[in-house]
Amino acid sequence: MSDIAIAALLVATILIASTISIEIGLSVALIELLAGVIVGNTFDLRVPSWLTFIGSFAGVLLTFQAGAEVDVPQFRREWKASVSIGFVSFFAPFAVVGLLARYGLGWNRRESEIGGLALSTTSLAVVYAVLVETGLNRALVGKRLMSATFVTDIATVAGLTVLFVKPTLWIVPFVVVSLALIVGLPKTSPWFFGRYGNRVIEPEIKLVFAVLCLLLWLGGRANSQAVLPAFILGLVMSDHYARHRIEQERLRVVAFAFLTPFFFLKGGMSVSAGALWANLGILAILFAGKMVPKFAGVYPLARRYTAPHATFTTLLMSTGLTFGTITSLYGLNAGIIDRTKFSLLIAVVVLSAIVPTAIAQRFFRPHVELEDAASLAAPATAQAGASR
Repeated sequence: MSDIAIAALLVATILIASTISIEIGLSVALIELLAGVIVGNTFDLRVPSWLTFIGSFAGVLLTFQAGAEVDVPQFRREWKASVSIGFVSFFAPFAVVGLLARYGLGWNRRESEIGGLALSTTSLAVVYAVLVETGLNRALVGKRLMSATFVTDIATVAGLTVLFVKPTLWIVPFVVVSLALIVGLPKTSPWFFGRYGNRVIEPEIKLVFAVLCLLLWLGGRANSQAVLPAFILGLVMSDHYARHRIEQERLRVVAFAFLTPFFFLKGGMSVSAGALWANLGILAILFAGKMVPKFAGVYPLARRYTAPHATFTTLLMSTGLTFGTITSLYGLNAGIIDRTKFSLLIAVVVLSAIVPTAIAQRFFRPHVELEDAASLAAPATAQAGASR
């Protein structure tokens, strides 16, 4: 099938997924993931190079946008909650899956470590997409979720780097440029956006795209990943976007209308149905190895810090996609795991993006409008009482 035919098929799939999402009331990211599995296996599609690039760029863009949504003052106030939930969310499945793979499935040490890392993650992309679609990104429960997800994924990246990644000499310019952008972009963006922004040609969006492409290129040359500096860059830009919501909304429209659907479709297309059918028992073991320790570790902390939305928090902290896919791909490309193990890990990653998110949205979605109104009214009532 030609590239144009594949593009036409995928764009039609994206449109159908959007309409289904609206009709049944589930996140479009979940529908796109499932559609990717169906389309990829029905038509036996290989992921073309252009889709690999768009998917990689969309993942970095989602990570940047997720960082821009973090309420930094709130994170500073409640860092203990974010750090405790985030670290437990990483270490519990990493240890359990690693031990299961090593002593239960007979994988060697390096394969077990890749499996543990791939299934330890929480999907920043899925959590962010769900929170934005449901409007929970502005609610307190959404802000706490974003912060804890950030901690989990930093731990995963650190684990992959320490255990496996051997950076090249390009790591020096990658780190220098990343730090320069993190320090310099918040200082130069007010001038740039003030002079060139608010135009139909959208120079401010093109600036963000240029910066992220630079990080992608340098990260690839350094044998590292651009997602971590992209998230931190979004984090330091969060104050700017808080004052310029229209700019943030325009960037979000471009991302969700065109880029991120290809990211989720590509994730689904990476799953081999044949390999899964032949290894259903192993698939079930790995899926349980990710979900059970996530629930056992996160839920008690979520009851303490995010009540009454502990179940919703735990379910979304159990998702996986971006970093799980990155880790699995690294293991495959480095020759650490074979195609069957890769398909099993990717399948668990995709299932963990679909199943807990669907349950969370359908049965445990917070209705925060009344809570937020009450929290805003409480200070006003207290002030009125004091003035009397």
